[in-house]
Amino acid sequence: MDEDLDTLSRDELIAEVRRLRAGIREHRDSTGHDLCWHHPALWGLLPEKSDPQPDVPDWPQFLRGCIRYRQSLDRQLPDAPRTNRPFTPDDTDR
Repeated sequence: MDEDLDTLSRDELIAEVRRLRAGIREHRDSTGHDLCWHHPALWGLLPEKSDPQPDVPDWPQFLRGCIRYRQSLDRQLPDAPRTNRPFTPDDTDR
């Protein structure tokens, strides 16, 4: 699957690593409501071009998953800053 790497020069490999690191950092640095969004740009960094469509849970199951995710943040990041910034329609431009 990663045979394309075998043909890249050292400089091309370094450029690829930098590109991938930038994408990972962008995803890592998501915060607030951005944590909830679908991030196709992250897997768009891969050389194989596909458009995987996720299975989207029905609302009750989806909201239970959101609650569990938020609970996991309480457990894993108990000292992280909290915000009460409301969700705004501009947040949907992801």
